[in-house]
Amino acid sequence: MSKYILLIGGGGHCNSVIDVIESEGIYSIMGILDSKEKIGQKILGHEIIGSDDDIEEFLKICKNFHVTIGHIKNNNKRQFLFYKVKELGGNFPTIIASTAYVSKYSNIAEGTIVMHNVTINSNVKIGVNCILNTSSVIEHDSIIENHCHISTGAFINGECRIGENSFIGSNATVIQSITIGKKNLIAAGSVVIKNTQANETYVGNPARLLK
Repeated sequence: MSKYILLIGGGGHCNSVIDVIESEGIYSIMGILDSKEKIGQKILGHEIIGSDDDIEEFLKICKNFHVTIGHIKNNNKRQFLFYKVKELGGNFPTIIASTAYVSKYSNIAEGTIVMHNVTINSNVKIGVNCILNTSSVIEHDSIIENHCHISTGAFINGECRIGENSFIGSNATVIQSITIGKKNLIAAGSVVIKNTQANETYVGNPARLLK
């Protein structure tokens, strides 16, 4: 019998998550929670059946959840919903696309999604509630802390550490042994060759602090 999962958030990221969940073939999507005015609408054939305010009620019939709100400028909403569900007793399975490569020597925490064609090599550690987006690469011995988004085509080289709540933009590259500070935004296409400070935005090749 299939396991059921509820999705929280009905935007563009939800479309991609649905496709990954269906490709994995482990969970059946019970429905989506979004704003009250969207109840009854469908996303890729899956109905919006309630709002964020209904999480506690839905926990009575389904324990598995996934936050399908994206993370670009900040992930405050994603983080809030993750901890709200956890405090109410919900579970966050790890979701891994059928097309992804994940080393058996890596470790991926709850609530994280590994999307199509992602590569995660040996001795990598991924925190909770992260997005490893399409075709990103996490090389050996790197650590991605909680609530990060590694965007499409981004490349994290070996022995790097990406600080909590950080966003690494599309096609950005972090060279080997770099530490990215917490709450960083690394712009698309940037090449990071030095450690970065916390709570900052970096752009360009080589990446420079945006003041």
